[in-house]
Amino acid sequence: MESTLVSVNTSILEMLENRQVAYNITGMDEATKLRLIPSTNMVCVVKAVLVQDAKSRCQVLVPSNTIVDVDAMFRHFGRSFEGIPCQEISPLLEKQQLISIPAIPRWQGLPTLVDASILRYEKLLLESGDGERWVEISQEDFQSIIDASSVGTFAGSMPSSDSAADDEAQIFDSVKRFTQLRIKQRLDETLELPPLPETAQRIIKLRADPNADISDLTNIVEIDPSLAAQVVSWAASPYYSAPGKIKSVHDAIVRVLGFDMVLNLALGLALGRTITSSAASQKQLDDYWRASVYSAAAVEGLVTSIGREHRPSFGMAYLAGLLNNFGFLVLAEVFPPYFSNISRLQLANPHVPNASVEQFLLGVSGNQVASWLLDNWNMPEEVVVALRQQNNLDFKGEHNVYAKLIYVAKQLLAAKGFGSSYPQALPDSLFQELHLDRETAEITIENILESGSDLDEIAEKMRG
Repeated sequence: MESTLVSVNTSILEMLENRQVAYNITGMDEATKLRLIPSTNMVCVVKAVLVQDAKSRCQVLVPSNTIVDVDAMFRHFGRSFEGIPCQEISPLLEKQQLISIPAIPRWQGLPTLVDASILRYEKLLLESGDGERWVEISQEDFQSIIDASSVGTFAGSMPSSDSAADDEAQIFDSVKRFTQLRIKQRLDETLELPPLPETAQRIIKLRADPNADISDLTNIVEIDPSLAAQVVSWAASPYYSAPGKIKSVHDAIVRVLGFDMVLNLALGLALGRTITSSAASQKQLDDYWRASVYSAAAVEGLVTSIGREHRPSFGMAYLAGLLNNFGFLVLAEVFPPYFSNISRLQLANPHVPNASVEQFLLGVSGNQVASWLLDNWNMPEEVVVALRQQNNLDFKGEHNVYAKLIYVAKQLLAAKGFGSSYPQALPDSLFQELHLDRETAEITIENILESGSDLDEIAEKMRG
């Protein structure tokens, strides 16, 4: 046994030593990790997730750039596995001081299922669960500790988030494959999506008017009583601790939120109410708005901590955060017969972006469809880019800062146990690129989560 870095969780090392396995402890920044993810037959980074059925919970080991296909697991093992919500696993991970399931076979004594593709590699890097270190072992040693495990073929290739993809072509192809609609000349007719709401149209026109003032925005919002009530409720929330009672939209703008915030909040609310597919359950819609509110608050806090000379548009960043998962609503509208399958597979794959699962099943992601739709609605380019590229850290095009702010915000939230995904490692270079201080960013997220009850109240009002 050798150890080159600070040790990982003691219980994991004891497991390896009890099985007389030779190992190294290694650390990787995200760039190195990406280079090592299987492109040759030499090295495989191994990820673990938990699934369950009526019989038991199981640990599943797959290459980190693959998707756990629960339907393929049923075909191979004859068991109807489902994913386990992160919230149910969090107490176990917190007790072990981990952020994800270690890829050490039979961790916690769980039965282990191994994807056969792992056996092709000479060297394996098993995730330790702390997000910073990996256990390096040989294929020979790995096979010596999975003798009691079941091996099968159930991992599918994870689609890439290639920014050069022809989104419109992929959307066409998916609609053609998964619906009985006749492919018409215009894509918006094919998708049969609703038009941009009148309120949103007015707000977009107002945004483009250099002479627009508070009274103009107040008039637009107050035309929609429900929207006006939500804006006032947001401003009156304990989260903002506004002095006195907020009585009107004008009060919300002048005394609490400001012109830019209310403009973008109203726009995000108007778009969110546009699509109300019955394919999504009430809990899923509740979770959608809760995640939207927390993401927007997180992006808001991160932007505030950036020095003025490097700070992007606060309003655009906030709106992008609020709409970051708008693709969820769009997919529920476009592919209702398949929406339950999407949700089921996402639950079993907390280690990959939801967009990758959507592409795996449909050939297109919600981010692609949503960004295409927002672009056709003449939404700001900053927001369109942010939604489309939020999982693509290699994207260097214009407005990439908004996409990367969403990514950082969501990963920092996930690292604190919020959401339905395991956190991904955030390289120092990403913080440097955004002119963010890592420690300040983490404190910002902690402060936001401490205000969780206030944010939950806001989310409840928004989904109403």
